[in-house]
Amino acid sequence: MSDSPSSSTSDSSSMASVHQTVRRSQRNTDSSQVVASESRHWRDVFWLGIFIIHLAGLGFVLAVLGINRFKISDRLNIDRYTQGLWENSHGLTETYWPKYALAGGVGTILGWIWLLLLGSHVNQMMKVSVHILTTYLAVISVLCFWCNQFFWGVAFAIAAALQFLYVMSVIDRLPFTMLVLQKAAKMVWSLPEVMRVAYAFMLVMLLWMALWSFGAAGVVASSMGDGGRWWLLVVSWKVLYFISICHYCNENCSKLVLEHVLLVLTPDMLPSMMQVLSVSLFWTGAVLCNTVHVIVSGMVFLVLIHDGRESSSMPPKPLMKSLQYALTTSLGSICYGSLFTAAIRTLRWEIRGVRSKIGKNECLLCCVDFLFNLVETLVRFFNKYAYVQIAVYGKGFNRSARDAWELFQSTGVEALVAYDCSGAVLLMGTLLGGLITGTCAGVWTYIQWKDRVIMVGSTAMLMGMVLVGIAMVVVESAVTSMYICYAEDPLLIHRWDAEFFNQISETLHQRLQYRSARAREVLTHNQLDGHIQETLSV
Repeated sequence: MSDSPSSSTSDSSSMASVHQTVRRSQRNTDSSQVVASESRHWRDVFWLGIFIIHLAGLGFVLAVLGINRFKISDRLNIDRYTQGLWENSHGLTETYWPKYALAGGVGTILGWIWLLLLGSHVNQMMKVSVHILTTYLAVISVLCFWCNQFFWGVAFAIAAALQFLYVMSVIDRLPFTMLVLQKAAKMVWSLPEVMRVAYAFMLVMLLWMALWSFGAAGVVASSMGDGGRWWLLVVSWKVLYFISICHYCNENCSKLVLEHVLLVLTPDMLPSMMQVLSVSLFWTGAVLCNTVHVIVSGMVFLVLIHDGRESSSMPPKPLMKSLQYALTTSLGSICYGSLFTAAIRTLRWEIRGVRSKIGKNECLLCCVDFLFNLVETLVRFFNKYAYVQIAVYGKGFNRSARDAWELFQSTGVEALVAYDCSGAVLLMGTLLGGLITGTCAGVWTYIQWKDRVIMVGSTAMLMGMVLVGIAMVVVESAVTSMYICYAEDPLLIHRWDAEFFNQISETLHQRLQYRSARAREVLTHNQLDGHIQETLSV
Protein backbone atom coordinates (compact mmCIF):
# COMPACT_ATOMS: atom_id res chain seq x y z
CA MET A 1 0.00 0.00 0.00
CA SER A 2 1.63 3.23 -1.10
CA ASP A 3 0.85 6.72 0.09
CA SER A 4 -1.31 8.83 -2.19
CA PRO A 5 0.05 12.12 -3.54
CA SER A 6 -1.33 15.20 -1.85
CA SER A 7 -1.46 18.90 -2.52
CA SER A 8 0.89 21.53 -1.13
CA THR A 9 -1.75 22.40 1.48
CA SER A 10 -1.76 18.89 2.90
CA ASP A 11 2.05 18.82 2.74
CA SER A 12 2.33 21.97 4.78
CA SER A 13 -0.32 20.88 7.27
CA SER A 14 1.29 17.48 7.72
CA MET A 15 4.73 19.02 8.15
CA ALA A 16 3.29 21.48 10.61
CA SER A 17 1.87 18.59 12.60
CA VAL A 18 5.27 16.95 12.72
CA HIS A 19 6.95 20.19 13.80
CA GLN A 20 4.26 20.68 16.41
CA THR A 21 5.01 17.19 17.69
CA VAL A 22 8.71 18.01 17.92
CA ARG A 23 7.99 21.23 19.84
CA ARG A 24 5.87 19.52 22.50
CA SER A 25 6.79 20.20 26.08
CA GLN A 26 10.00 18.37 27.00
CA ARG A 27 10.74 16.58 30.23
CA ASN A 28 13.90 17.54 32.04
CA THR A 29 15.91 15.42 34.41
CA ASP A 30 14.52 16.97 37.56
CA SER A 31 10.91 16.27 36.68
CA SER A 32 11.73 12.71 35.69
CA GLN A 33 13.38 12.15 39.05
CA VAL A 34 10.19 13.31 40.74
CA VAL A 35 8.15 10.85 38.69
CA ALA A 36 10.50 8.00 39.46
CA SER A 37 10.76 8.65 43.17
CA GLU A 38 7.25 9.68 44.16
CA SER A 39 5.34 7.36 46.46
CA ARG A 40 2.84 5.08 44.79
CA HIS A 41 -0.57 3.91 45.92
CA TRP A 42 -2.12 0.50 45.42
CA ARG A 43 -4.36 0.47 42.33
CA ASP A 44 -7.24 -1.83 41.36
CA VAL A 45 -6.90 -3.82 44.58
CA PHE A 46 -10.24 -5.56 44.04
CA TRP A 47 -8.99 -7.31 40.90
CA LEU A 48 -5.77 -8.30 42.64
CA GLY A 49 -7.81 -10.03 45.35
CA ILE A 50 -9.98 -11.79 42.79
CA PHE A 51 -6.89 -12.99 40.91
CA ILE A 52 -5.22 -14.40 44.03
CA ILE A 53 -8.41 -16.20 45.11
CA HIS A 54 -8.96 -17.73 41.68
CA LEU A 55 -5.30 -18.75 41.42
CA ALA A 56 -5.47 -20.64 44.70
CA GLY A 57 -8.68 -22.37 43.64
CA LEU A 58 -7.26 -23.32 40.24
CA GLY A 59 -4.13 -24.79 41.80
CA PHE A 60 -6.23 -26.96 44.08
CA VAL A 61 -8.40 -28.23 41.19
CA LEU A 62 -5.39 -29.05 39.02
CA ALA A 63 -3.69 -30.91 41.87
CA VAL A 64 -6.81 -32.97 42.54
CA LEU A 65 -7.25 -33.86 38.86
CA GLY A 66 -3.66 -35.04 38.57
CA ILE A 67 -3.44 -36.92 41.87
CA ASN A 68 -6.71 -38.75 41.23
CA ARG A 69 -5.04 -40.85 38.50
CA PHE A 70 -1.41 -40.76 39.60
CA LYS A 71 -0.19 -44.41 39.72
CA ILE A 72 -3.64 -45.57 40.86
CA SER A 73 -6.83 -45.05 38.84
CA ASP A 74 -9.46 -43.01 40.71
CA ARG A 75 -7.28 -42.68 43.81
CA LEU A 76 -9.56 -40.04 45.39
CA ASN A 77 -12.83 -41.77 44.41
CA ILE A 78 -14.17 -38.76 42.53
CA ASP A 79 -15.23 -40.61 39.36
CA ARG A 80 -18.70 -41.04 40.81
CA TYR A 81 -19.14 -37.26 40.67
CA THR A 82 -18.15 -37.05 36.98
CA GLN A 83 -20.52 -39.67 35.58
CA GLY A 84 -22.01 -38.37 32.33
CA LEU A 85 -19.28 -35.76 31.89
CA TRP A 86 -16.23 -37.98 31.30
CA GLU A 87 -15.81 -41.59 30.25
CA ASN A 88 -13.88 -42.34 33.46
CA SER A 89 -11.40 -44.68 31.77
CA HIS A 90 -8.59 -46.35 33.67
CA GLY A 91 -5.64 -44.38 32.29
CA LEU A 92 -2.91 -42.91 34.51
CA THR A 93 -1.54 -39.39 34.81
CA GLU A 94 2.11 -40.44 34.41
CA THR A 95 1.31 -41.96 31.01
CA TYR A 96 0.81 -38.52 29.41
CA TRP A 97 2.69 -36.16 31.71
CA PRO A 98 6.16 -36.81 30.13
CA LYS A 99 4.88 -35.62 26.75
CA TYR A 100 3.96 -32.28 28.26
CA ALA A 101 7.30 -32.19 30.07
CA LEU A 102 9.03 -32.47 26.69
CA ALA A 103 6.87 -29.67 25.32
CA GLY A 104 7.74 -27.44 28.27
CA GLY A 105 11.44 -28.14 27.86
CA VAL A 106 11.46 -27.49 24.10
CA GLY A 107 9.44 -24.28 24.51
CA THR A 108 11.78 -23.01 27.22
CA ILE A 109 14.88 -23.77 25.14
CA LEU A 110 13.40 -21.97 22.12
CA GLY A 111 12.58 -18.95 24.29
CA TRP A 112 16.07 -18.84 25.71
CA ILE A 113 17.64 -19.18 22.25
CA TRP A 114 15.51 -16.27 21.08
CA LEU A 115 16.74 -14.10 23.93
CA LEU A 116 20.39 -15.13 23.42
CA LEU A 117 20.30 -14.29 19.69
CA LEU A 118 18.32 -11.10 20.20
CA GLY A 119 21.26 -8.74 20.03
CA SER A 120 23.11 -10.08 16.99
CA HIS A 121 20.62 -11.81 14.69
CA VAL A 122 17.25 -10.14 15.33
CA ASN A 123 16.67 -9.21 11.67
CA GLN A 124 17.47 -12.70 10.44
CA MET A 125 15.23 -14.27 13.09
CA MET A 126 12.32 -12.02 12.16
CA LYS A 127 12.72 -12.72 8.45
CA VAL A 128 12.79 -16.47 9.10
CA SER A 129 9.62 -16.17 11.19
CA VAL A 130 7.81 -14.24 8.47
CA HIS A 131 8.83 -16.33 5.47
CA ILE A 132 9.17 -19.84 6.93
CA LEU A 133 5.90 -19.90 8.86
CA THR A 134 3.73 -20.36 5.76
CA THR A 135 5.79 -23.33 4.61
CA TYR A 136 5.79 -24.90 8.08
CA LEU A 137 2.01 -24.58 8.36
CA ALA A 138 1.59 -26.20 4.94
CA VAL A 139 3.87 -29.09 5.93
CA ILE A 140 1.92 -29.65 9.15
CA SER A 141 -1.29 -29.66 7.10
CA VAL A 142 0.07 -32.38 4.82
CA LEU A 143 1.16 -34.46 7.83
CA CYS A 144 -2.32 -34.14 9.34
CA PHE A 145 -3.93 -35.40 6.14
CA TRP A 146 -1.40 -38.26 6.06
CA CYS A 147 -2.46 -39.22 9.62
CA ASN A 148 -6.14 -39.13 8.53
CA GLN A 149 -6.80 -36.00 10.62
CA PHE A 150 -8.98 -34.21 8.08
CA PHE A 151 -10.19 -31.40 10.34
CA TRP A 152 -6.71 -30.38 11.46
CA GLY A 153 -5.37 -30.69 7.94
CA VAL A 154 -7.98 -28.22 6.74
CA ALA A 155 -7.37 -25.92 9.71
CA PHE A 156 -3.61 -25.73 9.12
CA ALA A 157 -4.12 -25.33 5.36
CA ILE A 158 -6.41 -22.35 6.02
CA ALA A 159 -3.84 -20.93 8.42
CA ALA A 160 -1.09 -21.26 5.80
CA ALA A 161 -3.23 -19.46 3.22
CA LEU A 162 -4.12 -16.66 5.63
CA GLN A 163 -0.49 -16.27 6.65
CA PHE A 164 0.58 -15.94 3.01
CA LEU A 165 -2.17 -13.43 2.21
CA TYR A 166 -1.37 -11.35 5.28
CA VAL A 167 2.33 -11.13 4.48
CA MET A 168 1.51 -10.06 0.93
CA SER A 169 -0.90 -7.39 2.19
CA VAL A 170 1.63 -5.75 4.53
CA ILE A 171 4.84 -6.42 2.64
CA ASP A 172 5.40 -2.70 2.06
CA ARG A 173 5.23 -2.12 5.83
CA LEU A 174 7.83 -4.72 6.70
CA PRO A 175 10.94 -2.50 6.17
CA PHE A 176 9.67 0.03 8.73
CA THR A 177 8.53 -2.77 11.05
CA MET A 178 11.96 -4.44 10.90
CA LEU A 179 13.58 -1.09 11.66
CA VAL A 180 11.43 -0.61 14.77
CA LEU A 181 12.08 -4.17 15.96
CA GLN A 182 15.80 -3.80 15.37
CA LYS A 183 15.95 -0.64 17.48
CA ALA A 184 13.80 -2.21 20.20
CA ALA A 185 16.10 -5.24 20.31
CA LYS A 186 19.10 -2.92 20.50
CA MET A 187 17.55 -1.19 23.51
CA VAL A 188 16.67 -4.43 25.31
CA TRP A 189 20.05 -6.01 24.58
CA SER A 190 21.76 -3.03 26.25
CA LEU A 191 19.88 -3.89 29.46
CA PRO A 192 21.16 -7.33 30.54
CA GLU A 193 19.25 -7.11 33.82
CA VAL A 194 15.98 -7.02 31.84
CA MET A 195 17.01 -10.17 30.01
CA ARG A 196 17.55 -11.92 33.34
CA VAL A 197 14.03 -10.94 34.40
CA ALA A 198 12.67 -12.53 31.21
CA TYR A 199 14.55 -15.74 31.96
CA ALA A 200 13.18 -15.78 35.51
CA PHE A 201 9.57 -15.26 34.43
CA MET A 202 9.93 -17.95 31.82
CA LEU A 203 10.88 -20.35 34.61
CA VAL A 204 7.87 -19.19 36.63
CA MET A 205 5.63 -19.89 33.65
CA LEU A 206 7.28 -23.29 33.24
CA LEU A 207 6.47 -24.13 36.86
CA TRP A 208 2.86 -23.10 36.30
CA MET A 209 2.73 -25.27 33.20
CA ALA A 210 4.08 -28.21 35.20
CA LEU A 211 1.08 -27.92 37.51
CA TRP A 212 -1.35 -27.39 34.63
CA SER A 213 0.00 -30.32 32.63
CA PHE A 214 -0.20 -32.54 35.73
CA GLY A 215 -3.91 -31.81 36.04
CA ALA A 216 -4.40 -31.94 32.27
CA ALA A 217 -2.74 -35.34 32.08
CA GLY A 218 -5.19 -36.55 34.73
CA VAL A 219 -8.12 -35.29 32.68
CA VAL A 220 -6.71 -36.92 29.52
CA ALA A 221 -6.24 -40.22 31.36
CA SER A 222 -9.77 -40.22 32.73
CA SER A 223 -11.90 -38.84 29.94
CA MET A 224 -10.24 -39.01 26.55
CA GLY A 225 -12.11 -41.29 24.22
CA ASP A 226 -14.42 -41.32 21.24
CA GLY A 227 -16.60 -38.76 22.99
CA GLY A 228 -14.08 -36.12 21.99
CA ARG A 229 -13.64 -34.62 25.47
CA TRP A 230 -9.97 -33.93 24.75
CA TRP A 231 -11.18 -30.96 22.71
CA LEU A 232 -11.72 -29.23 26.03
CA LEU A 233 -7.99 -29.17 26.68
CA VAL A 234 -7.35 -27.74 23.23
CA VAL A 235 -9.89 -24.98 23.85
CA SER A 236 -8.37 -24.29 27.26
CA TRP A 237 -4.87 -23.82 25.89
CA LYS A 238 -6.05 -21.93 22.83
CA VAL A 239 -7.73 -19.39 25.04
CA LEU A 240 -4.66 -19.20 27.31
CA TYR A 241 -2.31 -18.49 24.43
CA PHE A 242 -4.77 -16.21 22.68
CA ILE A 243 -5.06 -13.87 25.67
CA SER A 244 -1.39 -14.15 26.65
CA ILE A 245 -0.03 -12.83 23.41
CA CYS A 246 -2.97 -11.02 21.85
CA HIS A 247 -2.17 -7.96 23.99
CA TYR A 248 0.77 -7.22 21.73
CA CYS A 249 -0.73 -8.42 18.47
CA ASN A 250 -1.40 -5.81 15.78
CA GLU A 251 -5.10 -5.45 15.03
CA ASN A 252 -4.48 -6.42 11.39
CA CYS A 253 -2.96 -9.80 12.33
CA SER A 254 -4.80 -12.34 10.21
CA LYS A 255 -3.32 -15.34 11.98
CA LEU A 256 -5.81 -14.85 14.75
CA VAL A 257 -8.41 -16.12 12.31
CA LEU A 258 -6.99 -19.58 12.93
CA GLU A 259 -7.98 -19.29 16.58
CA HIS A 260 -11.49 -18.20 15.58
CA VAL A 261 -11.80 -21.09 13.11
CA LEU A 262 -10.82 -23.60 15.79
CA LEU A 263 -13.19 -22.12 18.34
CA VAL A 264 -16.09 -22.05 15.89
CA LEU A 265 -15.58 -25.69 14.96
CA THR A 266 -15.20 -26.81 18.59
CA PRO A 267 -18.27 -28.36 20.27
CA ASP A 268 -20.33 -25.75 22.04
CA MET A 269 -21.46 -27.81 25.04
CA LEU A 270 -18.50 -27.52 27.40
CA PRO A 271 -18.74 -28.66 31.02
CA SER A 272 -18.94 -25.69 33.32
CA MET A 273 -15.85 -26.86 35.23
CA MET A 274 -13.71 -26.66 32.09
CA GLN A 275 -15.11 -23.24 31.25
CA VAL A 276 -13.98 -21.96 34.64
CA LEU A 277 -10.62 -23.68 34.19
CA SER A 278 -10.14 -22.05 30.79
CA VAL A 279 -10.85 -18.57 32.14
CA SER A 280 -8.39 -19.14 34.99
CA LEU A 281 -5.69 -20.37 32.62
CA PHE A 282 -5.79 -17.51 30.14
CA TRP A 283 -6.00 -14.90 32.89
CA THR A 284 -2.93 -16.32 34.65
CA GLY A 285 -0.91 -16.41 31.43
CA ALA A 286 -1.87 -12.86 30.55
CA VAL A 287 -0.93 -11.56 34.00
CA LEU A 288 2.54 -13.11 33.80
CA CYS A 289 3.21 -11.69 30.32
CA ASN A 290 1.95 -8.24 31.22
CA THR A 291 4.00 -8.19 34.40
CA VAL A 292 7.10 -8.63 32.24
CA HIS A 293 5.70 -5.92 29.99
CA VAL A 294 5.47 -3.44 32.89
CA ILE A 295 8.97 -4.24 34.18
CA VAL A 296 10.63 -3.84 30.79
CA SER A 297 8.62 -0.72 29.92
CA GLY A 298 9.64 0.95 33.15
CA MET A 299 13.33 0.27 32.51
CA VAL A 300 13.25 1.38 28.87
CA PHE A 301 11.42 4.60 29.73
CA LEU A 302 13.94 5.44 32.46
CA VAL A 303 16.87 4.80 30.12
CA LEU A 304 15.40 7.07 27.44
CA ILE A 305 14.38 9.87 29.75
CA HIS A 306 17.74 9.91 31.58
CA ASP A 307 19.75 9.67 28.34
CA GLY A 308 21.34 6.30 29.09
CA ARG A 309 21.55 3.77 31.88
CA GLU A 310 24.98 5.09 32.93
CA SER A 311 23.69 8.64 33.45
CA SER A 312 24.35 10.20 36.86
CA SER A 313 20.68 11.21 37.07
CA MET A 314 19.52 7.58 36.82
CA PRO A 315 17.76 6.56 40.06
CA PRO A 316 19.50 3.84 42.12
CA LYS A 317 18.48 0.23 41.48
CA PRO A 318 15.94 1.04 38.71
CA LEU A 319 15.24 -2.61 37.91
CA MET A 320 14.39 -3.41 41.52
CA LYS A 321 12.07 -0.40 41.60
CA SER A 322 10.29 -1.54 38.42
CA LEU A 323 10.06 -5.10 39.72
CA GLN A 324 8.76 -3.90 43.08
CA TYR A 325 6.05 -1.74 41.53
CA ALA A 326 4.99 -4.48 39.08
CA LEU A 327 4.61 -7.07 41.84
CA THR A 328 3.00 -4.83 44.46
CA THR A 329 1.18 -1.53 43.85
CA SER A 330 0.63 -2.06 40.10
CA LEU A 331 -0.21 -5.77 40.16
CA GLY A 332 -3.93 -5.07 40.58
CA SER A 333 -3.91 -2.92 37.44
CA ILE A 334 -2.06 -5.66 35.56
CA CYS A 335 -4.64 -8.25 36.64
CA TYR A 336 -7.49 -5.95 35.65
CA GLY A 337 -6.11 -5.09 32.23
CA SER A 338 -5.12 -8.68 31.47
CA LEU A 339 -8.71 -9.82 31.82
CA PHE A 340 -10.26 -7.42 29.31
CA THR A 341 -7.63 -5.92 26.97
CA ALA A 342 -7.24 -8.84 24.55
CA ALA A 343 -10.97 -9.42 24.10
CA ILE A 344 -11.63 -5.77 23.26
CA ARG A 345 -8.66 -5.53 20.89
CA THR A 346 -9.83 -8.66 19.09
CA LEU A 347 -13.38 -7.30 18.78
CA ARG A 348 -11.95 -4.08 17.37
CA TRP A 349 -9.90 -6.03 14.82
CA GLU A 350 -12.93 -8.06 13.72
CA ILE A 351 -15.13 -5.00 13.27
CA ARG A 352 -12.44 -3.22 11.27
CA GLY A 353 -12.12 -6.28 9.03
CA VAL A 354 -15.88 -6.37 8.38
CA ARG A 355 -15.97 -2.61 7.89
CA SER A 356 -13.36 -2.75 5.14
CA LYS A 357 -15.36 -5.32 3.14
CA ILE A 358 -18.84 -3.79 3.27
CA GLY A 359 -18.44 -1.63 0.21
CA LYS A 360 -21.22 0.87 -0.52
CA ASN A 361 -24.02 -0.72 1.52
CA GLU A 362 -24.84 2.42 3.48
CA CYS A 363 -27.33 0.79 5.88
CA LEU A 364 -24.93 -1.95 6.92
CA LEU A 365 -22.05 0.51 6.99
CA CYS A 366 -23.98 2.73 9.39
CA CYS A 367 -24.55 -0.19 11.80
CA VAL A 368 -20.93 -1.28 11.66
CA ASP A 369 -19.73 2.29 12.17
CA PHE A 370 -21.85 2.48 15.31
CA LEU A 371 -20.23 -0.70 16.66
CA PHE A 372 -16.79 0.51 15.59
CA ASN A 373 -17.21 3.82 17.43
CA LEU A 374 -18.41 1.93 20.49
CA VAL A 375 -15.36 -0.32 20.48
CA GLU A 376 -13.08 2.66 19.83
CA THR A 377 -14.49 4.16 23.02
CA LEU A 378 -13.63 0.96 24.88
CA VAL A 379 -10.12 0.99 23.41
CA ARG A 380 -9.58 4.32 25.15
CA PHE A 381 -9.87 2.43 28.44
CA PHE A 382 -8.29 -0.92 27.45
CA ASN A 383 -5.08 -0.90 25.36
CA LYS A 384 -1.56 -2.31 25.66
CA TYR A 385 0.11 1.10 25.91
CA ALA A 386 -1.49 1.50 29.33
CA TYR A 387 1.22 -0.74 30.76
CA VAL A 388 3.87 1.88 30.01
CA GLN A 389 1.88 4.50 31.92
CA ILE A 390 1.41 2.01 34.76
CA ALA A 391 5.14 1.31 34.88
CA VAL A 392 6.21 4.95 34.83
CA TYR A 393 3.51 6.81 36.75
CA GLY A 394 1.76 4.12 38.79
CA LYS A 395 -1.71 5.06 37.56
CA GLY A 396 -4.75 2.81 37.55
CA PHE A 397 -5.32 0.82 34.39
CA ASN A 398 -8.29 2.74 32.97
CA ARG A 399 -6.66 6.11 33.49
CA SER A 400 -3.39 4.84 31.99
CA ALA A 401 -5.13 3.50 28.90
CA ARG A 402 -7.13 6.69 28.42
CA ASP A 403 -4.10 8.94 28.82
CA ALA A 404 -1.99 6.87 26.41
CA TRP A 405 -4.70 6.80 23.73
CA GLU A 406 -5.41 10.51 24.02
CA LEU A 407 -1.69 11.21 23.81
CA PHE A 408 -1.41 9.26 20.55
CA GLN A 409 -4.48 10.88 19.01
CA SER A 410 -3.55 14.41 20.01
CA THR A 411 -0.01 14.12 18.60
CA GLY A 412 -0.79 12.12 15.46
CA VAL A 413 1.42 9.22 16.57
CA GLU A 414 -1.63 6.95 16.39
CA ALA A 415 -1.17 6.96 12.60
CA LEU A 416 2.36 5.62 13.07
CA VAL A 417 1.23 2.97 15.54
CA ALA A 418 -1.48 1.76 13.12
CA TYR A 419 1.09 1.50 10.30
CA ASP A 420 3.56 -0.54 12.34
CA CYS A 421 2.94 -4.31 12.33
CA SER A 422 5.68 -5.35 14.75
CA GLY A 423 3.14 -7.13 16.92
CA ALA A 424 2.12 -9.33 14.01
CA VAL A 425 5.73 -10.20 13.18
CA LEU A 426 6.40 -11.14 16.80
CA LEU A 427 3.29 -13.30 16.75
CA MET A 428 4.65 -15.14 13.72
CA GLY A 429 7.77 -16.00 15.70
CA THR A 430 5.64 -17.13 18.63
CA LEU A 431 3.50 -19.34 16.41
CA LEU A 432 6.58 -20.86 14.75
CA GLY A 433 8.04 -21.71 18.15
CA GLY A 434 4.77 -23.32 19.18
CA LEU A 435 4.62 -25.42 16.02
CA ILE A 436 8.14 -26.71 16.58
CA THR A 437 7.24 -27.62 20.17
CA GLY A 438 4.05 -29.38 19.11
CA THR A 439 5.90 -31.30 16.39
CA CYS A 440 8.45 -32.66 18.89
CA ALA A 441 5.78 -33.84 21.32
CA GLY A 442 3.58 -35.12 18.49
CA VAL A 443 6.32 -37.30 16.99
CA TRP A 444 6.99 -38.95 20.37
CA THR A 445 3.28 -39.55 20.87
CA TYR A 446 2.90 -40.99 17.35
CA ILE A 447 5.47 -43.67 18.17
CA GLN A 448 3.36 -44.93 21.10
CA TRP A 449 -0.27 -43.93 20.46
CA LYS A 450 -1.18 -42.93 16.93
CA ASP A 451 -4.70 -42.03 17.99
CA ARG A 452 -3.45 -39.43 20.49
CA VAL A 453 -1.09 -37.44 18.24
CA ILE A 454 -3.37 -34.47 17.62
CA MET A 455 -4.55 -34.40 21.23
CA VAL A 456 -1.06 -34.14 22.72
CA GLY A 457 0.52 -32.26 19.81
CA SER A 458 -2.07 -29.46 19.85
CA THR A 459 -1.81 -28.77 23.57
CA ALA A 460 2.00 -29.06 23.41
CA MET A 461 2.04 -26.53 20.56
CA LEU A 462 0.16 -24.01 22.63
CA MET A 463 2.48 -24.59 25.59
CA GLY A 464 5.39 -23.67 23.35
CA MET A 465 3.58 -20.56 22.15
CA VAL A 466 3.15 -19.27 25.68
CA LEU A 467 6.79 -19.86 26.63
CA VAL A 468 8.19 -18.30 23.45
CA GLY A 469 5.65 -15.48 23.83
CA ILE A 470 7.29 -14.40 27.10
CA ALA A 471 10.56 -13.90 25.21
CA MET A 472 8.74 -11.96 22.48
CA VAL A 473 6.99 -9.63 24.92
CA VAL A 474 10.37 -8.23 25.98
CA VAL A 475 10.84 -6.70 22.53
CA GLU A 476 7.22 -5.59 22.28
CA SER A 477 7.55 -3.77 25.60
CA ALA A 478 10.48 -1.80 24.22
CA VAL A 479 8.44 -0.93 21.11
CA THR A 480 5.51 0.41 23.13
CA SER A 481 7.83 2.40 25.38
CA MET A 482 9.57 4.02 22.42
CA TYR A 483 6.22 5.09 20.93
CA ILE A 484 5.09 6.58 24.25
CA CYS A 485 8.40 8.45 24.60
CA TYR A 486 8.17 9.73 21.04
CA ALA A 487 4.62 10.95 21.62
CA GLU A 488 5.49 12.70 24.90
CA ASP A 489 8.81 14.21 23.81
CA PRO A 490 10.36 13.27 20.44
CA LEU A 491 13.74 14.60 21.51
CA LEU A 492 14.05 11.67 23.92
CA ILE A 493 14.32 9.44 20.84
CA HIS A 494 16.56 11.98 19.11
CA ARG A 495 19.06 11.94 21.97
CA TRP A 496 19.12 8.17 21.98
CA ASP A 497 19.36 7.58 18.20
CA ALA A 498 19.23 10.58 15.85
CA GLU A 499 19.06 8.45 12.69
CA PHE A 500 16.10 6.48 14.01
CA PHE A 501 14.41 9.74 15.02
CA ASN A 502 14.71 11.06 11.46
CA GLN A 503 13.35 7.82 9.99
CA ILE A 504 10.39 7.60 12.31
CA SER A 505 9.57 11.29 11.82
CA GLU A 506 9.63 10.91 8.04
CA THR A 507 7.34 7.88 8.24
CA LEU A 508 4.94 9.82 10.47
CA HIS A 509 4.91 12.67 7.97
CA GLN A 510 4.09 10.25 5.15
CA ARG A 511 1.27 8.63 7.13
CA LEU A 512 -0.26 11.99 7.98
CA GLN A 513 -0.13 12.92 4.31
CA TYR A 514 -1.82 9.66 3.37
CA ARG A 515 -4.60 10.11 5.94
CA SER A 516 -5.15 13.68 4.82
CA ALA A 517 -5.48 12.57 1.20
CA ARG A 518 -7.89 9.78 2.16
CA ALA A 519 -10.00 12.17 4.21
CA ARG A 520 -10.29 14.58 1.27
CA GLU A 521 -11.16 11.70 -1.02
CA VAL A 522 -13.97 10.51 1.26
CA LEU A 523 -15.25 14.08 1.67
CA THR A 524 -15.26 14.61 -2.09
CA HIS A 525 -17.07 11.30 -2.60
CA ASN A 526 -19.74 12.21 -0.04
CA GLN A 527 -20.26 15.64 -1.60
CA LEU A 528 -20.60 14.07 -5.05
CA ASP A 529 -23.17 11.59 -3.73
CA GLY A 530 -25.08 14.48 -2.18
CA HIS A 531 -25.16 16.41 -5.46
CA ILE A 532 -26.34 13.30 -7.34
CA GLN A 533 -29.15 12.71 -4.86
CA GLU A 534 -30.23 16.36 -5.08
CA THR A 535 -30.24 16.15 -8.87
CA LEU A 536 -32.31 12.96 -8.86
CA SER A 537 -34.80 14.40 -6.38
CA VAL A 538 -35.31 17.45 -8.60
